[in-house]
Amino acid sequence: MENNTKSSNRVALVTGGARGIGRGIVQDLSQSGWLVAFCDTDRDTGEELAATDRRRLRFFHGDVACEPDVERIVAATLDWAGRLDALVNNAGIANPQTGPVEQLSLAQWQRRLDVNLTGPFLVTKHAVPALRESGGAIVNMASTRALQSEPNTEAYAASKGGIVALTHALAMSLGPDIRVNCVSPGWIDTRAWQGGTEPVAPLEDDDHAQHPAGRVGEPEDIAGLVAYLISPAASFITGQNFVADGGMVRKMIYRE
Repeated sequence: MENNTKSSNRVALVTGGARGIGRGIVQDLSQSGWLVAFCDTDRDTGEELAATDRRRLRFFHGDVACEPDVERIVAATLDWAGRLDALVNNAGIANPQTGPVEQLSLAQWQRRLDVNLTGPFLVTKHAVPALRESGGAIVNMASTRALQSEPNTEAYAASKGGIVALTHALAMSLGPDIRVNCVSPGWIDTRAWQGGTEPVAPLEDDDHAQHPAGRVGEPEDIAGLVAYLISPAASFITGQNFVADGGMVRKMIYRE
């Protein structure tokens, strides 16, 4: 499908869609009938995923922290599909560890904020006109690390905390035309969603048992929540942060 300008299909743009949670969202939406444009800095894996369904998927290489890349990706999405109904700001630097704060370089700090926080701002900025025209929705990807922390994760935590605040600010600014919500995943096992065919060893029983829900999360868990939040069924929901972590942030943990 080279030109979907007159298509009645709903169209989504997913950032960071080549691997991990983003890949799960891309596949879930396309299998549900959406046309899905997605971007990533990983060109090879992005092109591999797009090749699995050239009718419904379109990959664009680029960095969400680079505004010219963002402008190009949004324009190319509209040129391909003719409209935009949903934006999923998923791209981010996933590794939260940056070492002791006294050794954290400004460059490391800034790069995480650029990708994890400024990136969603830039993509939203350039997607808003098309989303306003369609009455669309935005989902931003935060983390439970916006709510709780391990040592030596200051840059990541700050970027994800910023996403939660950006979400409710955008919901007030863009409503009622555009709804904006946020998802904060906990431990999601993305090892089988990185592209390639290497087998993945099973997690330990204790990994699952520590979760009140009885298991570690999977990309499908997050994809299903995102699909709901961008659907008409969620038309009364905006400005919210949805924690999807198997109950871990509610679990009181002390050494006995």
